[in-house]
Amino acid sequence: MGPPSSSGFYVSRVVALLLAGLAAVLLLALAVLAALYGHCARVPPSELHDRGGPHAAPSPPGRQEPARTPKPGPSLETEVAPTPRNWRPPGPWDQLRLPPWLVPLHYELELWPRLKPEELSRPALRFTGRVNITVRCIAATARLLLHSLFLDCESAEVRGPLSPDAGDATVGRVPVDEVWFALDMQYMVLELGEALQPGSRYELQLSFSGPVYQDTREGLFLNLYTDQGERRALLASQMEPTFARNVFPCFDEPALKATFNITVIHHPSYVALSNMPKLGQSEKEDVNGSKWTVTTFHTTPHMPTYLAAFAICDYEHVSRTERGKEIRIWARKEAIAAGNADFALNITGPIFSFLEDLFNISYPLPKTDIIALPTFDNRAMENWGLLMFDESLLLLQPNDKLTEKKTVISYIVSHEIGHQWFGNLVTMNWWNNIWLNEGFASYFEFGVINYFNPKLPRNEIFFSNILHGVLREDHALVSRAVSMKVENFTETNEINELFDLFTYNKGASLARMLSSFLNEKIFISALKSYLETFSYSNAEQDDLWRHFQMAIDDQSKILLPATVKSIMDSWTHQSGFPVITLNVSTGVMKQEPFYLGKVKNQTLLTHNDTWIVPILWIKNGTTQSLVWLDKSSKVFPEMQVSDSDHDWVILNLNMTGYYRVNYDKFGWKKLNQQLEKDPKAIPVIHRLQLVDDAFSLSKNSYIEIETALDLTKYLAEEDEIIVWHAVLVNLVTRDLVSDVNNHDIYPLLKNYLLKRLISIWNTYSTIIRENVATLQDDYLALISLEKLFGTACWLGLEDCLQLSRDLFRNWMNHPENEIPYPIKNVILCYGIALGNDKEWDFLLNIYNNKTKEEERIQLAYAMSCSKDPWILNRYMEYAITTSPFTFNETNIIEAVAASEVGRYVAKDFLINNWQAVSERYGTQSLVTLLYIIGRTISTDLQILELQQFCSNMLEEHQRLTVQAKLQTIKNENLKNKERSARIAAWLQKNT
Repeated sequence: MGPPSSSGFYVSRVVALLLAGLAAVLLLALAVLAALYGHCARVPPSELHDRGGPHAAPSPPGRQEPARTPKPGPSLETEVAPTPRNWRPPGPWDQLRLPPWLVPLHYELELWPRLKPEELSRPALRFTGRVNITVRCIAATARLLLHSLFLDCESAEVRGPLSPDAGDATVGRVPVDEVWFALDMQYMVLELGEALQPGSRYELQLSFSGPVYQDTREGLFLNLYTDQGERRALLASQMEPTFARNVFPCFDEPALKATFNITVIHHPSYVALSNMPKLGQSEKEDVNGSKWTVTTFHTTPHMPTYLAAFAICDYEHVSRTERGKEIRIWARKEAIAAGNADFALNITGPIFSFLEDLFNISYPLPKTDIIALPTFDNRAMENWGLLMFDESLLLLQPNDKLTEKKTVISYIVSHEIGHQWFGNLVTMNWWNNIWLNEGFASYFEFGVINYFNPKLPRNEIFFSNILHGVLREDHALVSRAVSMKVENFTETNEINELFDLFTYNKGASLARMLSSFLNEKIFISALKSYLETFSYSNAEQDDLWRHFQMAIDDQSKILLPATVKSIMDSWTHQSGFPVITLNVSTGVMKQEPFYLGKVKNQTLLTHNDTWIVPILWIKNGTTQSLVWLDKSSKVFPEMQVSDSDHDWVILNLNMTGYYRVNYDKFGWKKLNQQLEKDPKAIPVIHRLQLVDDAFSLSKNSYIEIETALDLTKYLAEEDEIIVWHAVLVNLVTRDLVSDVNNHDIYPLLKNYLLKRLISIWNTYSTIIRENVATLQDDYLALISLEKLFGTACWLGLEDCLQLSRDLFRNWMNHPENEIPYPIKNVILCYGIALGNDKEWDFLLNIYNNKTKEEERIQLAYAMSCSKDPWILNRYMEYAITTSPFTFNETNIIEAVAASEVGRYVAKDFLINNWQAVSERYGTQSLVTLLYIIGRTISTDLQILELQQFCSNMLEEHQRLTVQAKLQTIKNENLKNKERSARIAAWLQKNT
């Protein structure tokens, strides 16, 4: 969540009182210039929770309100009035990081959300709370800063210094003169009447209230759901990275670890969960006579605020004990009764045990609760002792046998359990090194699952799940390195943006590369040392490298060309990755940065650094000794290849290095010859690598497209579906499919591919027809079948079209005969495309009776596959005239426009209904629609026609945006046409 405002508050008590008596003009000026946040009343903490109902909701992020005048009355010693940022004096509140004046030691936190099962329709749910924070003063200061965002402060007091010899007895109080908020950096500032003394401990006592979020899963949020036919609600928390401050005032930085005593007050019909086991329960009565349950929890270990967690729910659970510690999975009652949580429960304990044994460090908490939330945007969160998951990623449904769900659940559970060591036990000092959490947790997903499923093709799955996606997005000019400089951070939203593909996938890939050029024993030994040294503390990237260097220095077998820090810094401190090019005739190897769309004169692009590159390689099928490319170019005579039929070289063994590999023409030719002669001599992961590297390099002008196409000649002998998937994803692209009617390439591609595809097609179509259950543990097939079947039907393979008809009609006539999940999208689409209004109306009826959003989206897109213009017109008419809750999961006009027939139908429909479309989906949807309709344009005349077409639909600024975007689309299409022409010429020659 981005910073809600650039305004802050800085008005003294005297000025605030004077403002109350000034003319209304001054108050109005303040209102225009600043967003009012809240007030801080000096109210005795004991009164806070006896007020009964919640307070008025604070301003939502970004909203501005008039300034409040101070309220008269003896109970208010301090009032807050708003002041714009440029009116307040410069100070530490202008910095993203807290000043190092105080160190938190312990939190006594109490939260009281006013959630009642009989009041679920209540529009603005609130909570009250109080927190006592024990702090140590490091530097004398009369000003305290801590984080707080959208919380109304009810009281603020400071006790101390605390006496170490009298059980923290107070020897005095420090007067709090005023409290104000700097919203832009999300601080609460306490101005004290006297300075705190270095070395002394104090207790901050704060009472507050805040909103429970309903539209976002940040801070304390509400989930509404249905269970056993009844409408229900639960509350849960999401604190990472910077949302603890939305729930309670705190020192919300990862290095400021402390212990927590947590108390949750809740309705008696709910159960409360937190990081630690329940310590006790009591009863409390509010001023209205309503009874509430007070649940207290044991003290947590030292941990950062982002790991504090709470849940209040009406759930059931299943449990088991692993090494004397209880594990519970919480979920909707009907899901528990149906056994949907059993799979997750059964794998959780063994995963904990495996990682405990691997690192020789026991999981330190006495229990683990895992809760399945009906809706959780973050997918999963590793809170110590209370892990949270979106239920779709934790619960296994009976009909999930033929999906990849079981494997996905295994990986995500492993990832979050991995965080119990990487992130929870040892936490990065600051968010610039969040990859130390996420990268290593992502890496160990695969080690864990491979241990329990040794037959899984680990390298191919890592490529499919991790490596392929990030290599496609990463390049030399991307602005993002894995490890950012601390000084680069200036706003809180920049922290939120770090949770991306680079942190997770690139981080995991770099950890895997590190493991590969050391060995597993040294890798794990170094990590053990690192985890033991920094347990319950914080570390930086350099701390990790130091422990790896210690492990290297303790042995003599593995020699490195530089320190571990020098090697790994070359990968983590700069963006992108290298292309390694080997000339097999001379043995010369060079590296250069990978650019998206390489140009001949690269001098305008600055990327001066090189990488220290580990080169694991094979020659003629035999693994060779590790070598290093630690400069821009180097000669390796042992890599030279002769004219012998069986002489070939492949770099990047098992694709453990984070780079792409190129060869000279002779090197590619030798690999081609080997593929055509005996493809099985090249391991599956390297057949996959050759295809993916070659097509990516050709797309970005490092090699000719013909070089990549040459690698496909052998495909009639390829029986690994994951390799076929890589070929089809790279060759049968969306651009090619969209432009099929305007080019000669389709019949050539059809003839070329079908001859080679028929064998792999026969294998899997037979399985689909005879015993589809055999695929349930074949993860690579489950993720690859849709592309294979979709391509076969697109190419007009009659057997594919007939199978689509048969499976669709069988499902129509016997709904219990479900279409196999891996190919359901294809079968639904071609069932509609090959059918008429009977099939379409049947699907509409199914859609109207589905409640799961995922299923409704799938059906909505399938209905757009019709080839009948009148059906598509009727579909779009439904979309803009029926209830807004119908077809609300996706923009139906966009879905129709994405198909070949639908593009023209949607364009005509827009002419007559653009106002209604705009009202239904918003004016921005018109812009998106124009991009979709114009996705095949290749001339300025076509752009002009589209501009004229939309001239009365869009505002002036939108027309300018569309014009620029259409020009970009045209230029891209011209490149694609040139590429397609070369593909067509190659196909003509090789068919």
